[in-house]
Amino acid sequence: MVQVREQFVVDAQGQIDLERWQAQLPVELTDDEALTLRTAARLAREAQSQNGVDPGDWAVKSNALLAGLETAQILADLQLGIDSLVAGILYRSVREERLTLDQLATTFSDETLRQLRGVLRMAAISDLQIQREEPVLGQAHGQKDNIRKMLIAMVDDVRVALIKLAERTSAIRAVKTDELRRQSVAREVFDVYAPLAHRLGIGHLKWELEDLSFRYLYPAAYRKIARLLDGKRRERDRFINRVREDLSKVLSQADLEFEITGRAKHIYSIWRKMQRKGIGFSQVYDIRAVRILVPEVRDCYATLGLVHGLWRNIPNEFDDYVANPKENGYRSLHTAVIGPEGKILEVQIRTHQMHEEAELGVCAHWRYKGSDSQGGMASTYEEKIAWLRQVLDWHEETGDALEVAEQFSFDVAQDRVYVFTPKGDVVNLANGATPLDFAFHVHTEVGHRCRGAKVNGSIVPLTYTLRTGDRVEVLTSKDGRPKRDWLQSGLGYLKTSRARAKVQHWFKAQARDENIDAGRHLLDREFRRMALTSVDYKRVAAKVQLPTVEDMYAAVGAGELSSAQVLNAAQGLVGDRPEPEMKLGRGGSRDYRDQVQVQGVGNLLTQMAGCCKPLPGDAISGFITRGRGVTVHRADCPRLIKLQESTEHRIIDVAWGTQPQSHYEVEIAIEAWDRQGLLRDITELMANARLNVLAINTQSHKTSNTATMRLRVEIPNLGALSRLLARINRLKNVISATRIME
Repeated sequence: MVQVREQFVVDAQGQIDLERWQAQLPVELTDDEALTLRTAARLAREAQSQNGVDPGDWAVKSNALLAGLETAQILADLQLGIDSLVAGILYRSVREERLTLDQLATTFSDETLRQLRGVLRMAAISDLQIQREEPVLGQAHGQKDNIRKMLIAMVDDVRVALIKLAERTSAIRAVKTDELRRQSVAREVFDVYAPLAHRLGIGHLKWELEDLSFRYLYPAAYRKIARLLDGKRRERDRFINRVREDLSKVLSQADLEFEITGRAKHIYSIWRKMQRKGIGFSQVYDIRAVRILVPEVRDCYATLGLVHGLWRNIPNEFDDYVANPKENGYRSLHTAVIGPEGKILEVQIRTHQMHEEAELGVCAHWRYKGSDSQGGMASTYEEKIAWLRQVLDWHEETGDALEVAEQFSFDVAQDRVYVFTPKGDVVNLANGATPLDFAFHVHTEVGHRCRGAKVNGSIVPLTYTLRTGDRVEVLTSKDGRPKRDWLQSGLGYLKTSRARAKVQHWFKAQARDENIDAGRHLLDREFRRMALTSVDYKRVAAKVQLPTVEDMYAAVGAGELSSAQVLNAAQGLVGDRPEPEMKLGRGGSRDYRDQVQVQGVGNLLTQMAGCCKPLPGDAISGFITRGRGVTVHRADCPRLIKLQESTEHRIIDVAWGTQPQSHYEVEIAIEAWDRQGLLRDITELMANARLNVLAINTQSHKTSNTATMRLRVEIPNLGALSRLLARINRLKNVISATRIME
């Protein structure tokens, strides 16, 4: 049902009489609140003389004051507070840049400004081209789904959504005489804001938005149904009057308090039912309908029994939304009966509170749960936000298989991010996605050739974590190719399995010889960085279940096997066990018994050589000392090599035992361009990784503007060392970070 846009009362000077307008609002205001509201309206009126800009959100080019006052009227009907009413009045003026938030900051509350900022963020929805139905960037459900879910992710206060909903209601009323923008506004409202009103449970706005947008998008269908309704209106009114008389008699005899009204069937809902069920207008039986309001829930069921006793109910046409409310909180009893004259009649039965909730939705919840003023708001705020996110679980009530598919094809909104392409399309990505994930989502070739990215106009690293609302531009190179570092999980380039699979497939498609060379280079670099020069690659290849070292190189080069997996395999040679977690503080006992086995026998006196500090996974040998047991060296330790030349008979075979100690000391050398805060960043990284730093030595070189650092750190295993070095290398200004030998 279409609502006629209200006319405002004007004074003798031809201006809107703000005091009379305010007096007609259905809210009670204190003197201070009334003054604040009039101040906002006067500011909006004065701002009309300023040059504004077309905000591009398809609203009719009319007086921003009119739009603001009408928005505030709608918000007043929804029982919102003074902050929201003021924000509603000022929004169009701010959106059109006639007023700035800085100008308003000295006059209005922080809460009003916060809500204005929230509505301005939502205005990005209006900049999108949502009228197309085809999938966008390979996403099966297209733009409308992305926009709706983006809306959820952007909204952190239900009142922000309500202000935007009221403003769009005002906009679609205004375009009645604006043929240029009518279609655009109607499409936006139909696809986004009418469903939003439904999910918020605001019935009267939902019906108005649906009928108005349907009228502008499908004028022929609208006019046809409107004519059919008008033709049967007199007959329907006579029938409803008879039904009210019969019901009043029965309910009065049962001593029930009640209120009976005829319920108008909205034009869009009639058309949708005809389309969904494939029926004609004459088969839409609930055009004749009444609504019965009673005081208590028990009265609903008592009334239902009386209705079914008066007329025969139609099987399978009864819905109990009181015991099982709809997802937006709607509650009511619906039944269809064969009424007077053998005509089918729909009867809705609900309490007065249920009716107010059906009309006002989330706003009615606020009235019954407590006021938002002062302490009341703080006590229920989190509950309202959680409730909003629950009811904004978008899906179209089409009744077909798409509804089920839609529910299972998307994660919850909090687990997704929604970003813009440069053209304004919305892309739906997993939470934590990077610009590189975005590039592969747009197109595989774009991902392969990606060499950088801009987010909101600024260049960012490819490891940048995208946030909802970011506008992402991918920078590509004509001869660009994927980098194998992208597949290293510790470096943070790719977070989505889809993008990772595309990179792996690219490398797999390259020639085997090229992959072998690339894999050898990658592993040599990784092991050299950790000073692992005595690794038995044959044993490691067998550990990763590949027959030869070349096969291992080829798998690493093709992206099928990561260097981290190879390191873990080297660590796993110590024993097939889960990798211990990093722990805060020093490792336990310095007794090295059971850490290594001397010629297959454990529990002998052993100690780790201070010159090379071996870690589990290193190739090792033992040297028999006089009185101090066996000293364990790395197999490539220069000191051990010298000892072999002079005392070869004291060199014995040793191997790592099955229970290595919790932590091992390791020396790390860092070279970086000198900058303020470098040492702080490194120590914070160690603290976040829960690693114990035993010593730090740092030196700055003024002539080269570089700094060198030497750290002694307790490390549990090779995998932890690899991750630590990768993280240090990613710090700003760091040139290199490697494991060193004394």
